[in-house]
Amino acid sequence: MEKNYNPNSWSELPLDLLNLVFERLSFANFQRAKSVCSSWYSASRQFVPKHHIHWLILFPRENNNNNKNSCTLFNPEEKEKLYKTQDFDLGEEFAKCECRATYGSWLLMQDPLFNLYIVNLFTNERINLLPVELLWEGYELGVSGRKGRMKSRGGYVRSPVFWIDEKTKDYVVLWGLRDWCVFYSKKGDTSWNQIPQTPDCSRILYKDHKLYFLGYFHSFKIFDLSGEIPQQIFDSSVWIDHFSLRGRDVCTTTLVVTLTGKVLKVEKMRDKSFKVFEVYSSRRRIHSLGDESIFLDQGITVPANDTDGFIKNSIYFSNCYKKHTKDMFIFNLETHKTEPLHTFDSSSFQFSRAQWFVPSFTHR
Repeated sequence: MEKNYNPNSWSELPLDLLNLVFERLSFANFQRAKSVCSSWYSASRQFVPKHHIHWLILFPRENNNNNKNSCTLFNPEEKEKLYKTQDFDLGEEFAKCECRATYGSWLLMQDPLFNLYIVNLFTNERINLLPVELLWEGYELGVSGRKGRMKSRGGYVRSPVFWIDEKTKDYVVLWGLRDWCVFYSKKGDTSWNQIPQTPDCSRILYKDHKLYFLGYFHSFKIFDLSGEIPQQIFDSSVWIDHFSLRGRDVCTTTLVVTLTGKVLKVEKMRDKSFKVFEVYSSRRRIHSLGDESIFLDQGITVPANDTDGFIKNSIYFSNCYKKHTKDMFIFNLETHKTEPLHTFDSSSFQFSRAQWFVPSFTHR
C-alpha cells in the first residue's frame, strides 16, 4: 500500500493541493498567500483565480498634497481595513483627472482637456487614446446653424464605457458626444468612428460585445460590436417622464444590464429611493433582484451573498455633485430603506470620487 504523502513543511505541498487552496481565496488573501514562500509564489503564477468581487477605489482630492498620486482601496469583505496603492508615476496631473469608468483593474481617465486614456491601477501601464479634441471642430460646425445649442465644451463626453483584454490589450472605448452621436475606437484605429442613429446620448453600457444605447428622447437600441462594423440588432423606445424629472419625483433614469443579460430601467427618486422596471416591458415593475445587487454607476448587477460583503436585492449608488462623490449608499428593495455604505474616516484621508472595480490577479 502506497504511503500517504507527508511533506515536512508548507513549502513542499503538491501543486494540486495548492491550487485547491488558491481557488478558495479572495484577492487580498491570494496576494498574501503568494508571499508565504518561493514555491507558493511560483505556483501562484500558474494559477488563474476564479473568485472575483468588486472593490471600491477612492480617488484623492486635488488639494490633498500628501497623497495626491495614490488611491485608497476598500474591500467589502474586510470592512475595517483600507489599502493604499503605490504612488502613480503620472506626475502632478493625476489628481486633476477624473475616472469615468472601470473594467477589471483598468481605469478610463479623463484629463482637464477632456482627453481620455486607460491606465492599470496596479501596474501603472498606460494606453493613450486618440485626442477627443479632434472631434470638437466637427461638432461646432454641425451645431452652428441651430439655435439654443450650448457651445461650451464642458461635460461633452457623455457616459464613456470601455472593455480591454488583459492579455492582448485589445480594447474598445465608447462615449456620446453631446447631442451628436456615439463614437468608438478600437486598438489600432487612427480615428474615432461614429455609430449612426445614436443622437442625444443619455446613457450607454457595453457588455459581451454589445452596446446598449439610451437616448434622452426615449430611444433604446442595441448594437453588436463583435464584427468590424457595429450592427444594430434592436430598436425600441423607453418611456422617460421628463415632466417628473423636473418635478419632485424622478431624479435620474438609467440602464442596467443583469448577469443574465436582462435590461432594466432604474429610476432614482429625489428621496434616494428607487423604482426598477424591465426595459422590454417598461410598465412591469421589478420588486426583487434575487441573489443579485445593482451597481448603479456601472450599470451592472453582481452576485451578492453574506460571505462577499454585499447585500442581495439592493442598489449601490453614489450621491455625486459634478466630479465629487459626497457619499456612497445602499438602497434595499425589500425594506425600501437607504443606508450609508460605510463611514470613512475623513481625518485620515479625503477623496473626491469613488468607483467600483474588480482587482485582477496580474502576474508580474
